[in-house]
Amino acid sequence: MDTYAEQARLEPADTWFGFKQLLPLSFFVAAFGLAFGLAAAQEGLSEGSIVLMSALVYAGTSQFAALELWGTQVPLVPLIITTFAINARHLLMGASLYPWLQHLPVFKRYGIMLLASDANWAMAMQGFHRGERALGILFGGGLAIWSFWMLGTGLGLYFGSAIEDPFSIGLDMVLGCFLLSMTLGGRKDLRTLLIWTVAGVSAMLAYWWLPANSHVVVGALSGGLVGALWMEKEQR
Repeated sequence: MDTYAEQARLEPADTWFGFKQLLPLSFFVAAFGLAFGLAAAQEGLSEGSIVLMSALVYAGTSQFAALELWGTQVPLVPLIITTFAINARHLLMGASLYPWLQHLPVFKRYGIMLLASDANWAMAMQGFHRGERALGILFGGGLAIWSFWMLGTGLGLYFGSAIEDPFSIGLDMVLGCFLLSMTLGGRKDLRTLLIWTVAGVSAMLAYWWLPANSHVVVGALSGGLVGALWMEKEQR
C-alpha cells in the first residue's frame, strides 16, 4: 500500500523522538544489564565475550538462560533450543513489522530489526495502527534500550555487586508491566480481545504442562493463528 511506503521513511527527528520515548524504560534495562554483567563475570566469561554477547545477541532473558547452561563443556544443542524458544516471538514481531519495512533498503531493514525488542516493537505497532510514521520509535527506541543495556553490562563488570539478584527487587517485572500497559492502551475490539485471550490461555497451559520456555512459542503462535484466521478488514 502507498501509505506503508510513506510510513517507511526514517528521519533523524523521528529517531530522536523514539529515543526520548523509550529513555525512561531504558534506565531499568541498564539495571538489568548490570546484573547480567555481574552474573556473566561470575560464570568465568571474559570481559570481551560478555560485551560481545550483549552487543550482538541483545536478548536479556535468553542471555541469562545461556548462563545457566554455561560450564567447562557447553551443551550446544540444549543451548540453541532454549534460546530459540525464548526468542521465537521475534519471528512474529518481524512478520508484523514487514508491511512497514518492506519498502526500505535491505541494510536499513535489518539494521532496524537488529535493535527490535519487545518495548519499542509494542510502541511502534501502536503508532502504526494510529496512522503515524513510527519507524523512529522502532529504531530510536531500540537504540536507547540497546545503549543502556550495553552501559549496564559494562557497569556490571565492575560495580555489579550493588544488585546481585535483580529478581529479588522485581526488575524482571518492569518490562512485563510496560508491555501490559501497551496492551491495555491499544485497540479494544472483539478481535483483539479474542487474540489476547487465546494467546494468554494457551501460554499459561503450556507453562504448566509443556517443557520450559515453550509457552513463549505456544502463546505467540496461538494468538497469531487466530489473527490470521480472523483477518481484519482493510480500511482506506
